[in-house]
This record gives sequence, structure tokens and C-alpha cells, in this order.
Amino acid sequence: MTTKITSVNNDTVKEAVKLQQRKYRDESGLFLLEGEKCIEEAIEYGIKIEHLFVLEGYDKFSEQNPTEVTEAVLSKISTTTSAPKCVAVGHMIKREWNKSFKRVVLLEDIKDAGNLGTIIRTSCAFGVDAIILYGDTVDLYNPKCVRASVGNLWKIPVFNIKKFDELKKLCCDFLPVSTLPKSNNTTYLNNFSSERKLLLMFGTESSGLSDELKNYADTYGQAVTIEMGDSVESLNLSISVGVILYKLFA
Repeated sequence: MTTKITSVNNDTVKEAVKLQQRKYRDESGLFLLEGEKCIEEAIEYGIKIEHLFVLEGYDKFSEQNPTEVTEAVLSKISTTTSAPKCVAVGHMIKREWNKSFKRVVLLEDIKDAGNLGTIIRTSCAFGVDAIILYGDTVDLYNPKCVRASVGNLWKIPVFNIKKFDELKKLCCDFLPVSTLPKSNNTTYLNNFSSERKLLLMFGTESSGLSDELKNYADTYGQAVTIEMGDSVESLNLSISVGVILYKLFA
């Protein structure tokens, strides 16, 4: 028998709404999945689904025994302006570092969840083995990031690292590559190549990489810049990542 919820004050609904906040995601190990494609990809990959809410009369996930809800309830749970016809609550997955990783992207202090989701999707497209979120980076399970990754969030291992010593230990056999504006110390992307395992490091558009990471690349690796016209100072972060990954790995 199909379960139905019609009240936005239902306890299950209230618990799902809490997951819009990072605090409750971290405490529970649960996160929101919004929309048909996102949920389909999660189920196909094997993400454990705790709750599945669907609009009354929507039969896409009938085999999953979903809970039918009103449009008002879906709007309450969803973080989008126009609520989709289905929202799920899924369990986060834990990944282990693998010594076979050869292509790793590091993102430092990234605050835009949409950018992060796009970079995850792009990284999957070009065969990146893992992503490191370094420093004060936006939550991986932020609903905007989950949506922007378009079902790729669980296809690539993502690790949170706060301390430089931990990073150095984990990536001691990688060539650290900083991505910077053009200077006397940088190499144009077209002129860069390496057979070594690569740690490609990207900072924010506003402040770039920290001195700590730039010095790390200067000492043990290489600084790389994208060739572009003099009239443009920088590119959007996700565009920069896409350009570099395409050039090096496509």
C-alpha cells in the first residue's frame, strides 16, 4: 500500500527539510537528491535511499515504494524555485584513497556549490581519478552541488583535507601543478607535459591559490597558465578546469 503524506508538518518531512543545512547533513550522513535523473543515477549506482518522495500520481519510481506527497510538501523539501516531481533522501558514501590514482584535482577554498558540481561532472568526463577539497571548501553534499554534478557525484572519489602536512603525505609521489596567471615562473599549458602522477591545484577566481600551495608547486612541481587574449585577466574556475583537463587528458 502506497504511503501518503499531505502535511508539511509531518515529522518525516521535517527531518528531510533539515537536510537543506550542512549541520544536519554532517550529523546524519544523509543528503537530498532532487529530480528524476539525479535519483535514477543514484539508485543505479547503488546509493542507499532512505526516503523517496514523489508527487501524487507520478509513477516513475513505483518499484521503489515511494511516499506520495502533495506539491506543497515537495516544495517544502526541495531547495529549487520550482520543485521537481520527486525528491529523495540518500546515504552519503565513504571512499578510500587508492595508491593507483594518477590524476587528481585539488580545489582550494571553493565557495560556489554550482562550480563544484560542474567541476565534478567535468572531472568524470576526462578521467580524473579523485578530487581533493582543500581548506574551507563548500560542502560536497550541498543540494546545489548535487544538482550541478548531474548524477556524477558518486562516480568519482572526493576527499576533504584541511592540513598541508596531510596533503603532502597523501600526495608525496605526485607532481604538484599550480594553475596561475602568466608570470616569469609559469609555463603555458600548450608547453606542459609530464609522465608523472599529477596533482592539479586550482584556487578561487578572486584570490587564487594560497601561498602555501604555490610554494609547494614552485619547490616540487610546476606552475602552469592557460594561453588567452590580453584583454581577459582570468576565466571562470569551472571553465579553467575544463580547459586544462581537456588539454592534458582528452
